[in-house]
Amino acid sequence: MNKAADAVRTIGEVSLELDLKPHILRYWEEQFPSLKPMKRSGGRRYYRMDDIALLRRIDTLLNKEGYTIKGAKKILSGKAKAAPSKSDARIPAKAADGQSELTKDMIAELLSIRKMLEEALA
Repeated sequence: MNKAADAVRTIGEVSLELDLKPHILRYWEEQFPSLKPMKRSGGRRYYRMDDIALLRRIDTLLNKEGYTIKGAKKILSGKAKAAPSKSDARIPAKAADGQSELTKDMIAELLSIRKMLEEALA
């Protein structure tokens, strides 16, 4: 069954989409007050796109970046700054020849290791 991109989703659909168990989603609702899916008769949950985006952010903070629930709450509430992700890391400044100092150091160390290995195998 294909739904429109902006359609609401059931807990089962969100669970499959995010590869998270439904009980985890229900637990996160208790822990993160900003996560409030719509509830209909019988307590069925329907997640809006904003809810799903928030779940993705929570999943990233907890399961990929290693934050605790308390730390993730602080970040989501704006009381703490998230550590820069790997994609946000600054690239070292490049020297005049186009190589950074870090790159030069790594090359020198690798050449030293290569030399030691060649001597050990000779």
